[in-house]
Amino acid sequence: MRIARCVLDSEPFYGVVQGEPGHETVAVIKGDPFFNGVEPTGVTHPLEDVRLLAPIIPRSKVVGIGRNYADHAKEMGNDLPTEPSMFLVANTAVVGPGDPVVLPEWTEEVSYEGELCVVIGRICKDVPAEKARDVIFGFTVGNDLTARDKQRTDLQWARAKSFDTSKPLGPWIETDLDVEDLRLSTKVNGEVRQDGSTADMVFGVNELVAAVSAAFTLLPGDVIMTGTPAGVGLVKEGDRVEIEIEGLGVLSNPVVRR
Repeated sequence: MRIARCVLDSEPFYGVVQGEPGHETVAVIKGDPFFNGVEPTGVTHPLEDVRLLAPIIPRSKVVGIGRNYADHAKEMGNDLPTEPSMFLVANTAVVGPGDPVVLPEWTEEVSYEGELCVVIGRICKDVPAEKARDVIFGFTVGNDLTARDKQRTDLQWARAKSFDTSKPLGPWIETDLDVEDLRLSTKVNGEVRQDGSTADMVFGVNELVAAVSAAFTLLPGDVIMTGTPAGVGLVKEGDRVEIEIEGLGVLSNPVVRR
């Protein structure tokens, strides 16, 4: 089931996206599916008539995972971690599909990172890996945009990883998906820059949920970004970044500087 967060005539709502590509509709549901479940209202809209928002604004946090693909760790000159490497991201960094990524004036080196993202469905702590799917609401696509120059010079990664608009998510949350081996590709202006598979993650989704929940209490709507394959590179004003994950759809965002 594809759960989207949308707006129509200035009214936000959640809905279930149905239908084949090019002919999708959004069936409006009552309230917030993280707390009310999925209850249809009987109202539907053509997908093209609504604006998709970030499918979730995390209640408390986004947790990023670094160096979780061997080829990416190698291209960045880093060793593989022996346990998941975590960093926190402010929820104010999250934007949705189609929203502009605004390059800050204080950085000249912002790069894209296409990632599979895990959306948590209920409050949890110390989740065993074999029980991880019990606490997962679903999955979405993310772009972990990073100010590389500040990542190198700052003691912590907060500014490099959490600047406003640096974490696009979307286009929706898929609640029923096997994520063990999904193709992940990133295009910049139509040119393929990343082409990998979630099968190449050093730590899989279940291991990450176990490790992250051991460190932090997770709340409904929290997001875990699971890392990126090789092929990261810089973006500039005027670029468009498109990240596609098999079974999840395409997350597309323009890059601007203001």
